[in-house]
Amino acid sequence: MVLDPQLRHVGKDCLVAFDGNLYSVPARRVRPRQLVEVRATKSEVMLRSTLTGAGTDSLLATHPRAFGRGVRVVDEHHWDGLPTGKGRRTTTGDAPARSRPQPDSEEARSLQSLLNRAAVARIEVGRRPLSVYDELTGTRPFTNGSTEEAS
Repeated sequence: MVLDPQLRHVGKDCLVAFDGNLYSVPARRVRPRQLVEVRATKSEVMLRSTLTGAGTDSLLATHPRAFGRGVRVVDEHHWDGLPTGKGRRTTTGDAPARSRPQPDSEEARSLQSLLNRAAVARIEVGRRPLSVYDELTGTRPFTNGSTEEAS
């Protein structure tokens, strides 16, 4: 019996979380945060791509189902093409382009100096006690809601 398919995101390490466990998918066929479809039976977990491509098989991986929680089910071949650094932190998929300037760049420093000098930074904000809002809403703090005046 196959459970209803569920959608999950691929992690930067090519692992997909399902039912408290992690299952690997091939790094060369996915990118970080890509949605994959997970179909599970009592004995196996199938991971399919949700991206449609001409002539591509949507089946990414089939693993035996892990029992318990916190189990990693990994096919070492799925990590082919990943950097060999500690933790295998990134997939080979295209990373989104960074649009913000780097903190050490001249552009970032000039933007920060403009923000520091801007007149907006010197706008005075009106301040009033919270009791003003209690008056507006007809409530009084630390009471049972009655509006009777104490005599």
